[in-house]
Amino acid sequence: MTEIARLVTTLKRRFKAAGLTYRQVASALDLSEASVKRLLGNGHITVERLAQVCDLLGVTMAELLHEADTSEPLVHTLTPQQEAQLVSDEKFLLVTVCALNHWSMDDIVSAYRLTTAECIKYLLVLDRMGLINLKPGNRIRLLVARDFDWLPDGPIRQFFGRHGLPDFMNSGFDGPDGAMSFVHGMLTKAAFNQMNEEFSRLRAKFAALHDQSASAPLSDKTGTALMLAMRAWEPQAFSKLRRATGTPGARKNR
Repeated sequence: MTEIARLVTTLKRRFKAAGLTYRQVASALDLSEASVKRLLGNGHITVERLAQVCDLLGVTMAELLHEADTSEPLVHTLTPQQEAQLVSDEKFLLVTVCALNHWSMDDIVSAYRLTTAECIKYLLVLDRMGLINLKPGNRIRLLVARDFDWLPDGPIRQFFGRHGLPDFMNSGFDGPDGAMSFVHGMLTKAAFNQMNEEFSRLRAKFAALHDQSASAPLSDKTGTALMLAMRAWEPQAFSKLRRATGTPGARKNR
């Protein structure tokens, strides 16, 4: 949706909330009802006319524009086809990850071997996908919800499992920018569910800190990955020693 389209949608929503009909708006602006409908239909609204509308609605122009700018529907997930498109081109995936991490276009081109034209090409595709709004001056505005996530067992997660996970785990996690904890225990179903809730809270905290860090200069930030994993599990070395259920001595030896 273009900025003008978002502005028109916001005006219509404001008129409805205020209980104003097109006829009443037309009368207040000294226009015909047909003229008001035409203005909202083609989006050709002058600054002077927009100022009149704002006076009628009792809002400042800045407030109305901010409301329009933040009214874009946010993306919570992509389709399998969109994710497959991302992983089919490493440069496209790189630009996507950088954009999602609040990099500017200049940051991306300065850090990686991409031309400005290549970067803009990929950003325009992300704009069509609805992940970003590419604004004048190639400024990037993210359109992803805070709970945005890749599809379970989708192309991105499969790609990470094949390529990213082995690389990520190839570390002692013992440096100043690493941390890892591994625990094992026996949990009831209720306890397992409680741990899942803790996972959700920690993921939300990570997302909030990511947003909080967005305004900091790129030089003050470091790409950071957090992996949370939990499942019913027994080491293969142990499971191969288990007796088959019902075999002689199984109950006796437990």
